[in-house]
Amino acid sequence: MESEKVVETVVAGNYVVMETEGGKREDMKTKVYNLFWHGGSVYDAWFSCASNQVAQVLLTLPYSFSQLGMLSGILFQIFYGLMGSWTAYLISTLYVEYRTRKEREKVDFRNHVIQWFEVLDGLLGKHWRNVGLAFNCTFLLFGSVIQLIACASNIYYINDNLDKRTWTYIFGACCATTVFVPSFRNYRIWSFLGLLMTTYTAWYLTIASLLHGQVEGVKHSGPAKMVLYFTGATNILYTFGGHAVTVEIMHAMWKPQKFKAIYLFATLYVMTLTLPSASAVYWAFGDLLLNHSNAFALLPTSPFRDMAVFITFGFACTPLYFVWEKAIGMHECKSLCKRAAARLPVVIPIWFLAIIFPFFGPINSTVGSLLVSFTVYIIPSLAHMITFKSAAARESAVEQPPRFLGRWAGAYTINVFVVVWVFVVGFGFGGWASMTNFIRQIDTFGLFTKCYQCPPPQFSLLPHLNSTALAPSPANFYHHL
Repeated sequence: MESEKVVETVVAGNYVVMETEGGKREDMKTKVYNLFWHGGSVYDAWFSCASNQVAQVLLTLPYSFSQLGMLSGILFQIFYGLMGSWTAYLISTLYVEYRTRKEREKVDFRNHVIQWFEVLDGLLGKHWRNVGLAFNCTFLLFGSVIQLIACASNIYYINDNLDKRTWTYIFGACCATTVFVPSFRNYRIWSFLGLLMTTYTAWYLTIASLLHGQVEGVKHSGPAKMVLYFTGATNILYTFGGHAVTVEIMHAMWKPQKFKAIYLFATLYVMTLTLPSASAVYWAFGDLLLNHSNAFALLPTSPFRDMAVFITFGFACTPLYFVWEKAIGMHECKSLCKRAAARLPVVIPIWFLAIIFPFFGPINSTVGSLLVSFTVYIIPSLAHMITFKSAAARESAVEQPPRFLGRWAGAYTINVFVVVWVFVVGFGFGGWASMTNFIRQIDTFGLFTKCYQCPPPQFSLLPHLNSTALAPSPANFYHHL
């Protein structure tokens, strides 16, 4: 037993030395570099988790409240926030278990970023790896698509001289610059600014809605239809399922063992943003939100709103870059320019899908039900139960479940509940509702729509000659769902 403890101590020591190696110089250039670029602290992880978790979904939560109603909207946020924190804890536990085992085998991760599918491969085998890789990559792909759609939608409300599709072309080119960011450790300044702008946007939505007051004849009829109810619920499932990049964020930390509480605190902070903003906007505009999935569409133009539009997007592209680099053998290349060039093909399908399906809001729910439900909730819960199903595995586990939750019996009970609930409610009912809603959007607006949910053009004396005419307005769309 003593020898085993010595080995663990040596491994932990080697780990810390490995991660801090090369950081002894304290000249001014190094300090500036570390301040803005080279992050790995618990604060960096917290900024990354908080800014990445809500991101552009913040603007669609009032839309979800109009589908769910005020009470259900609040309860689902709290419920899925806690459930998301639990599965993030499971993922972090499995990561530490995997990394500890590999480091005991003298595996060096200095030039290699561990990802979720590798954790599944190391702990459970290639079949789990393949399933995890398929779900995770597809989710991250569409997560990047959603962020690109949201950026184009937001900037349209500053400058509507260009339609949303044109703005998508422009922002697609801008997003391609992320190929030059090596890893999550280099997102320090961007994650800080992202959270700063997310906080500003949330409180702008809250204060602006309260000052605006309720629109004349406002109605709060939600929940009115099952399709809308479960569509809204799965959007919130997606909101608190942003930890598909948990492993990459943990790997960027100097001490990933401290990650366990970070996601929970990030979730609690995010709730201080999402609950007031979604409630206030829904209170002010009610059922009008059913046809306006982006909350900015209903707020009057002002410099404060234009500042809030510049909300930053998350980091879903970066894990895809890592997967692609590993597939083509470029991941451990030390040349940043070569890696950046190799990453460019990943941006093209994201750009293309954002132009095909510009349905900001409905696409969130569809991705939440079909992909997030498995990637973020079901697979981690099952993986945790199977990894530690034997008594020997539980006894030798690097981290034991919390005592206040009932140790292993409590963890297994929670995991079974998560799997059953998410499969039935999130994937089952949510998948049916989200796909129904998504197909109706295609039928109403069509693919490659030029300007999704844009205000109708001004009527002219000869409307049939108006070359800027948009798709038919879905004014009564939700009435028939």
